[in-house]
Amino acid sequence: MGYGFIIFIGIQQKKVTLWGRVEDGINEVAESRQNPRFLPGVILPQEVEVSNDLEKALAGAKNVVLAVPSHIVREVTHKIAGFLEPGCIVINVAKGIETETLLRLSQVIEEELSGKNTHISVLSGPSHAEEVGRGVPTAVVVGAKTRQVAEKVQDLFMSPLFRVYTNPDLVGIELGAALKNIIALAVGITEGLGYGDNSKAALITRGLAEIARLGVAVGANPLTFAGLTGVGDLIVTCTSMHSRNHRAGIQIGQGVPLDVVLERMGMVVEGVRATQAAYRMKDVYQVAMPICEETYNVLFNKKDTKEAVMDLMLRQRTHEVEKIVMNPPS
Repeated sequence: MGYGFIIFIGIQQKKVTLWGRVEDGINEVAESRQNPRFLPGVILPQEVEVSNDLEKALAGAKNVVLAVPSHIVREVTHKIAGFLEPGCIVINVAKGIETETLLRLSQVIEEELSGKNTHISVLSGPSHAEEVGRGVPTAVVVGAKTRQVAEKVQDLFMSPLFRVYTNPDLVGIELGAALKNIIALAVGITEGLGYGDNSKAALITRGLAEIARLGVAVGANPLTFAGLTGVGDLIVTCTSMHSRNHRAGIQIGQGVPLDVVLERMGMVVEGVRATQAAYRMKDVYQVAMPICEETYNVLFNKKDTKEAVMDLMLRQRTHEVEKIVMNPPS
């Protein structure tokens, strides 16, 4: 898979440089002022510089946006570490969990930038690039370890068409962003099977419960999952054909093997790796995640999709809001 792109924002907000590798088509982007493969018709402003020279692109950058697939965040962060300006803010927009370590991506970046005078933040929420690029009104959330850094990023991106909220809960923001891709795969699978809106609503709702359950176990604020990076991102990813995870799930539900689906997509389907990570995390943190478990079985154990749905429906009966029912207020 390709690297994707990195955006470097200099001292003045209007000075923006887009970096990418030659093999990923960055020279074509520079020439045509658009990315015909992923964002056809979205024209880059003339003020945006386009470069394949990493060191040159990073020179003077006070803010660096990492817009690369989650599984190469560590590799790319390692590459840029030596070129970062002191006090630089690294803004990650990738959504995932490192499968080998189960670290959140901000933790991966922090490891690679250990000892560097940098700040790390996360920008996330329901924000398909296809719509953001066309100026469709969008709202997202930014998280950082300090309010000062979060508000700097907020000010950097706020516009009449792009509203940015702040939230100090990095754990909740990142887990919500990563885990919703698993639910989008599951929803797509049911659509591929020919099921309807009832099934979709059930998976989205119970999927949110699973995400929050694991998130709280890891240390997230449960209220974060009622926000943009929780239910907001979950809705858009599970219902839009812009979503690669949704589209991939539909093909899997139609009986197309996973390797064929991934080859057809030609882009990273983040939910596949997220499913592997969450399958391990549910055991580490001892939480029930039946949708994740059945999705994992379909993707990696070749379980029949209809059988997986049936096993979800016929699980042991339970209450919807377990803690409230089991521990009612006095």
